[in-house]
Amino acid sequence: MNGTFFYIGLGLGLAAACGLRPFLPLLLAGALASAGALGFSFGPAGHAFHFLEADWWLLIVTVALVLAYVLQLVFRLAPTIDTGAGRTSRPDPLAAAIAGLGLGAGALLFAGTLSAHGDPSWPGLVGGVLAAALAQRASGPVIARARTRLPDRAAREALTVYLDAASLVTAALVALLHPLGYVAIALLAWFVWRGRARGSDDRYAGLRILGR
Repeated sequence: MNGTFFYIGLGLGLAAACGLRPFLPLLLAGALASAGALGFSFGPAGHAFHFLEADWWLLIVTVALVLAYVLQLVFRLAPTIDTGAGRTSRPDPLAAAIAGLGLGAGALLFAGTLSAHGDPSWPGLVGGVLAAALAQRASGPVIARARTRLPDRAAREALTVYLDAASLVTAALVALLHPLGYVAIALLAWFVWRGRARGSDDRYAGLRILGR
C-alpha cells in the first residue's frame, strides 16, 4: 500500500489511536518501523523522525505507560478529560498530561509517516493534532460517564485497560490496512455528532419539563 493516499490514511489512523491513549500506538508503530514490517518506516538513521523507532524512545514510552497506571491507581486520578463537562470543570493533572501526550504523539506519528516517504511533514503535524483531538472529544465523555456510573473501583480502573486495548486495536488495524484510518476518523466524527445531538435533546427535554 504505497502512495500518499495510503500514507495519509495510516497517519490519520495512528493519530486517532494516540488520541484514545498514546502509549501502545507509539510502541506498536516504533516496533514495526524498527523491524521494517508492514512497510513501516520513520526514515533512515539521522532522519528527523527516526527516533520514533529507536530503542531509547520505546523504553521511555514504556516507562511512561507504567508510570501513568501507577499514578492513576495510587492517587485515584481520572485517565481522560471529560470534554463534555464544560470549561468550568478542571481535569485531573494525569488526564491533562495524557491528553497533551496524545496530541503530541498523534502529530509525531502522522508527520513521521509522511516525512519518511518524501512528503512534507507539516500537514502531518497539523492533521495529527486534529485527529487525536477528535478521538479525545469522542472518547472522553464516554469514559467519564462510565466511571461515574460504575460503583466498583476495580471496574472503573479497568476502563483504562479497555481504552489501551482500543487504541492498540485501532493502530494495528490501520497498520494492516492503511485506508481504515479514514474509516476511523469518520466513526469518531459520527460519535462526536451523536453526543452533541443527544446533549441537545437532553437540554431541550429539561427546558420542556421546567416550562410545565
